[in-house]
Amino acid sequence: MNGLWESIFRSKTDEETLAGFLAKIPVFTELGKRDLNYLENLVHVRNYKAHETVFEQGDPGSGLYIIRSGNVAIFTRDNYDREEELALLGPGDFFGETTLASPAPRTVSARTTESCELLGLFRSDLLATSDKHPEIANRILFGLTKMISERLQTATFQLRNLQQRLEEKESPQS
Repeated sequence: MNGLWESIFRSKTDEETLAGFLAKIPVFTELGKRDLNYLENLVHVRNYKAHETVFEQGDPGSGLYIIRSGNVAIFTRDNYDREEELALLGPGDFFGETTLASPAPRTVSARTTESCELLGLFRSDLLATSDKHPEIANRILFGLTKMISERLQTATFQLRNLQQRLEEKESPQS
């Protein structure tokens, strides 16, 4: 069979589908196949060019973004408008999740470093889902809570280690 006919009749594998991709994202691991098919229709696919701003520090937060392809730099700006990069995220990573459950101004900025495909899940979509399909919304929120808890525990551990190192530097050597 030639390439044209193969591509027409070949079905996508689970890994190639949007639902298959979403199944690998830690926030959505509690979702079943039906839930993922629902989520596939709920997320907003956005394509960004290289060096395009996703959001700025101080912007109203409305939801999370998942990177399907490309890379996104997360950074802050000081009072002199100097940027400090905090993280470089790639496919499968997500950011902005804290504003999914509770709207708040963005505490960082996000900018693509190359062409990207991002998936947006916004607070308004989650609220509508909680009315129509509360069981799906609960599973998403449970996954979100689990991820935020893990990140908070990691940050606490890192701060304790940093504090110990600073105390060791400050203590007089015997």
